[in-house]
Amino acid sequence: MPDTASPQTTGPDSAAGYQPTERTVPTRSRDRAAYDRELVHSILDEAYVCHLGFVRDGSPVVLPTLFGRVGERLYVHGSTGSRPLREAGRTDPGLPVCLTVTHVDGLVLARSAFHHSINYRSVVVHGVARTVTDPKERRTALDAIVDHVVPGRSADSRPADEKELAATAVIRLDLQEVSAKIRTGGPNDEPRDLELPHWAGVVPLAHGYATPLPSNDLDPAIGVPDYIAAL
Repeated sequence: MPDTASPQTTGPDSAAGYQPTERTVPTRSRDRAAYDRELVHSILDEAYVCHLGFVRDGSPVVLPTLFGRVGERLYVHGSTGSRPLREAGRTDPGLPVCLTVTHVDGLVLARSAFHHSINYRSVVVHGVARTVTDPKERRTALDAIVDHVVPGRSADSRPADEKELAATAVIRLDLQEVSAKIRTGGPNDEPRDLELPHWAGVVPLAHGYATPLPSNDLDPAIGVPDYIAAL
């Protein structure tokens, strides 16, 4: 069912953590789970792509897509012809979904094959996605998605016109049933393996940006904006 509520920037307990639920408490490595609100936000804000999972015609579907966060809400956009976005507005109260993001921070190489792992930060959000129909909230959501990729970009580009807006659907997922999961540190080798002649440790992975490449048809007089150079 479409929802026309205005964007929510804070929740009733915005400073507190998210409450664990049966779905957000992992069955393994519970010590790696976290429900701190600022930690969850930081993991989400650093990610470019989320994976949106839902059930279609009785079968699971997972789609990679861009997203944006405004306070305690996540926004995903796509074509009005997209089936999940259509179903989010067709069903009442909305479309049950699971949204995830993951950062891989390092490759953990142990002496035994069994204990190989990765260092990571992830967030899982369960909830019901609803279609955004309010024009003001839709524009806020679309700006947030653009700025999520490059902060400041929405103010330095042409806004969507009416035709483009008519072809674009936006869904909203509230951050209520949320958890983060994190692994850090080195390998957890068995004591009996410590003397084996195999290298063990962590290969860190770093995120970086190369020099921006201007479009072939860009006016040479237009330089790289400061907000892009800052990356």
